[in-house]
Amino acid sequence: MPKTYDYDPKVFYGTYSAAEPPVLHIFPGDTVNTRTIDTNGRDANATRHGSGGDANTGPFYIEGALPGDTLVVKLVKLRTNVPTARQGSRFNQHAVTQAYALAAQYDPNFNGNWKLDPDKNVATLPPSAGLPHLTIPMKTMLGCISVAPPGEEQYRGTELGVFGGNLDYNDNVQGTTLYFPVFHPGALLGVGDAHGAMGDGEVVGTGLETPVDVTFTVEVIKGYATPQVRAETNDYLISFGVSGSVPESIQLATTQLAEWMKKDYKLSDSEVALLFGDVLKYEITELVDPHFNVAAKVPKSVLATLNK
Repeated sequence: MPKTYDYDPKVFYGTYSAAEPPVLHIFPGDTVNTRTIDTNGRDANATRHGSGGDANTGPFYIEGALPGDTLVVKLVKLRTNVPTARQGSRFNQHAVTQAYALAAQYDPNFNGNWKLDPDKNVATLPPSAGLPHLTIPMKTMLGCISVAPPGEEQYRGTELGVFGGNLDYNDNVQGTTLYFPVFHPGALLGVGDAHGAMGDGEVVGTGLETPVDVTFTVEVIKGYATPQVRAETNDYLISFGVSGSVPESIQLATTQLAEWMKKDYKLSDSEVALLFGDVLKYEITELVDPHFNVAAKVPKSVLATLNK
């Protein structure tokens, strides 16, 4: 029978690697309640291994998940557990021209510490001259979610790839389901780097950095491995493309999504191309870390009309 586990982490990992020991063994169908810390490591009792930036909770070993399978992770709950969140106020070099970056006169004392109100689902910035009363909707998300990368590869916590990692997709929110290729027995799932809100691309190098309480469930699709990470929200099917350039990331995301349509909806290449020509959407989710991430997505409302 499915079980529910409450896991209070005392150790966080700043790397992605199959060498990290599992903190908990669970089975498909099980649910885990746990928490993350933010990039400041706001946890006086936490032990942190690795100097790779974003620290992750886990890894969780999923019994029965083997190389060649797909791990399915449903984000059941994400909720901030502190009243503030920190955000940077300088553009990353990939977001603006070099001329803008050199000419910009940033205020070293600018206060980017937001006040969070999860009950009202809003975040409020301290007043500044041009932004005297900026309040935005909260959209609590996980910046990092991953399985262990292939082979003996080890990556810093800021990295991303076919294993997931620092995807920084702002629709990895409560209710989203993610699909990961499994490279090692148990998959070795990790979560971390939560944000209270974040615009596309994480153009200032941070979101509203905050720890959160997380609840997730897991399943395993046997005998099929998705090529890269995929996701499903209430409204879209989404494919991620991670590479060293935005054009290549677009190609990878589009190709994986096209293969998904062909496999699950039995469409021909001509049918997929025509469909994408009318309804496909792209989002640049990650500009500031070692690799770029592009999300290609199609609306489920259109897919619901197919094959009828």
